[in-house]
Amino acid sequence: MGIGVGIFLAAVGAVLAFAVEDTVRNVDLYAVGWILMIAGAVSVLLDLVIFGPRRRAYVDTAAAPVVEERRVYEDRPRY
Repeated sequence: MGIGVGIFLAAVGAVLAFAVEDTVRNVDLYAVGWILMIAGAVSVLLDLVIFGPRRRAYVDTAAAPVVEERRVYEDRPRY
């Protein structure tokens, strides 16, 4: 799962926990909402901890030589 899925789960859980006042037989929507919010937060944290370091670019400066290009302009007399 990605960060987007975690945020979506947390948003749906917040709606179920705080905005829905309807009842479903044998289902506690308040508890389901909190479970979804916790699952969304865990998903975001796991994505940041596990996959966050892999997304960073790593450049080994010892292996890649630095190449500089310099242009030198000389003043020459015009004829």
